[in-house]
Amino acid sequence: MLAGKKNPMSYERIWHRSYPPGVPREIDFEKITMPEFLTRTAGRFPNLTALVFMGKKITYRELEALVNRFVNALTAIGVTAGDKVAMLLPNMPQLVIANYAAMRIGAVAVMNNPLSSEEELTRQVNDSGSTVLITLDLLFPRALEVKEKTGIRSIIACHVTDYLPFPGNKLIRYAHKDLYRKIEPAPGIYEFLALLGTTPDTSVENGARWDQTGVILYTDGTTGAGKGVMLTHANISCNAQQFRAWFPEMKDGKESLLAVFPFFHSIGWTGIQNLSILGGWTDILVPRPESQVVIEIMGKYKPALLPAMPEVYNGLLAREAFRKMDLSPVRGFLAGAAPLPGEAIKKIKTLKNGPVINSYGLTEISGMGTATPWGGPERPGTVGVPLPGTDLKIVDRETGTRELPTGEAGEICFKGPQVMKGYCNAPEKTAAVISEGWLYTGDIGFLDEEGYLTILGRKADLIEANGGTIYPTEIDEALSTHPKVFDACTIGIPDEHRGETVKAYIVLKPGETADAEAIIAYCRETLAPDKVPKCVEFIDTLPKSPVGKILRREVRELDRKNRVEKLHC
Repeated sequence: MLAGKKNPMSYERIWHRSYPPGVPREIDFEKITMPEFLTRTAGRFPNLTALVFMGKKITYRELEALVNRFVNALTAIGVTAGDKVAMLLPNMPQLVIANYAAMRIGAVAVMNNPLSSEEELTRQVNDSGSTVLITLDLLFPRALEVKEKTGIRSIIACHVTDYLPFPGNKLIRYAHKDLYRKIEPAPGIYEFLALLGTTPDTSVENGARWDQTGVILYTDGTTGAGKGVMLTHANISCNAQQFRAWFPEMKDGKESLLAVFPFFHSIGWTGIQNLSILGGWTDILVPRPESQVVIEIMGKYKPALLPAMPEVYNGLLAREAFRKMDLSPVRGFLAGAAPLPGEAIKKIKTLKNGPVINSYGLTEISGMGTATPWGGPERPGTVGVPLPGTDLKIVDRETGTRELPTGEAGEICFKGPQVMKGYCNAPEKTAAVISEGWLYTGDIGFLDEEGYLTILGRKADLIEANGGTIYPTEIDEALSTHPKVFDACTIGIPDEHRGETVKAYIVLKPGETADAEAIIAYCRETLAPDKVPKCVEFIDTLPKSPVGKILRREVRELDRKNRVEKLHC
């Protein structure tokens, strides 16, 4: 916390005993916005590579200049402080440039998933009030449709080929026809590089204000339509500083990491993009988080840190090329979006005995809340301990007012400088989750005696059977250890005798076969009788968020529709 200020972390919390050497209990936060940190990092490490994209390298000096040029370009088309600038891009240099340029103006960067449907994108653009849309040329037709239904005045189209390391546009366009779409000039329609044109890269005044909104990030929609989370520059900067403090052995200007998490997601936004710029690290951009792509990029650039979602790790571990890869340059593995199962951690440890860090957070806390201590006990099944300057409590599910002791499950609540400003255009929803500075996450979990947090699931996902509560994630974890199971999702379905009963949806590994009786028999060996699935259904794929989190709500809805259809047959 800020020096000299009384704060709730001024006393010992149980997790402080688990902090590794060099990690502070509290942080004397630098009151510096991320665009200012970029300027400082460019001054400290001007010739260090900031971004790598498909072979193209951009130094911190060049990145700072490109951001300043794009500030001038946006200003020239009428963008001012407070305006909303929507981004519809995968991980590519233009996204980082546009993010930091928008923030430096004092405008708000609005992050959107490039895979969003036209309907969802239209809803988010109208919700945020965005007036400029920066997108990929291949998504331009969808952007035009959205422009007709929203307040978008200008569209800026980016080409993947804008920053490829090959000379001659004609050669690039011929060799990468599937990556290039020509954009016809029209009023309000621009191409990224053409808009930059000859705009100067002279330093510009920083318009980012500490307490003003810097970004709107949309949630995964695990409990309904995604909500726009407004994060201030203070939220953004403080959470990056908290996460940077977690890696005391990693040196400024010396590290590189793989940007697998998309930057439109809070983990990618804070834990990759902003963390790297704060520490002067190299971001190796991965536009498509596919295992073969990750293997090829790792082999070429040898990152020090591999952050990825469990789905990507599962894909990597299934490939012989990854299992035979020289992982000596990798100093640690980081999992987010969902805990990495214990079985996957064991497999990683057989390949490289380095830190395997599970992290946990929400968009509402700027992305990062807890993590496995770097170099400390890892405790598979947990998501580590709260980051420096972060407070956490577990409260009863019924009233949310009674703090529970260690070992007792309840709703997880966070307090700290990373707690959001609120939901966009939704004061009632904001008031429902924030009380006296505490964010009520809707997630259920418990702390152990060392302050490690275990996530049991969402409140809405709990299965109530025979008067007791069953946590579906515990069953998912047991199912994931079955040698033939690739993915699993457990839900509660109506039961006239028990209230609800347990049903498991299973995705088998490629080429495998199994029957429901065998899966149920396997569960009987490791689970209490009331937790053993009574029904098993095999499915080709499970609905997931952009970072691979299983959308249990959609599985429940799929099951409900199937049961209704059977009733009408």
